[in-house]
Amino acid sequence: MVRKKIENIGRKPRADAQRNRERILKVAKLAFTRTGADISLDDVAKQSGVGPGTLYRHFPTRGALLEAVYRSEVERLAAAQQDFSRTMAPVDAMRAWMLLFVDYIATKQLIAPALNTLIEGPSKLFECSGRQITGAIHSLVKRAIESGDIRPDLDPLDLLRALVGVSNVSSVPDWPESARRLVQILIAGSRPTA
Repeated sequence: MVRKKIENIGRKPRADAQRNRERILKVAKLAFTRTGADISLDDVAKQSGVGPGTLYRHFPTRGALLEAVYRSEVERLAAAQQDFSRTMAPVDAMRAWMLLFVDYIATKQLIAPALNTLIEGPSKLFECSGRQITGAIHSLVKRAIESGDIRPDLDPLDLLRALVGVSNVSSVPDWPESARRLVQILIAGSRPTA
């Protein structure tokens, strides 16, 4: 039995187990953003179409599930940068990623109070995600500068700061729409001057 467990440690999860995990994360994200940290894990399992044992096998605690939801959002954002860079013109990839970043900020704001309930706190989690996010924006801006679509003096972190700054007015119900409009303004303002 011990040998079998040791052999399974380095193995990739089965396809059905991976699908279950992804469904659980999707349902949990919606539940956390609607209700906060006090979601019913049994309801998450039921809405995901899995039993409670399957949920707990993937996520032994509420904190583990919450952390996994947050990490999956960051990973989605990082993967999108690579996909956009591969399939879009540089400035279009930058715009698409910034719009996705607005959605990420909206989700983060909704689950941030729940993240703050983690025993170790969210600082390590935010530190790791910060590196992934800044790496993505740096790559996108560098590519857009090299193509001549964006001014060479543009600081990628300024773009992030501007978008995060808009999120500080999140008490206004339509702030995500405002942030999306701001993305267009930021792109226009980042174009090379004649």
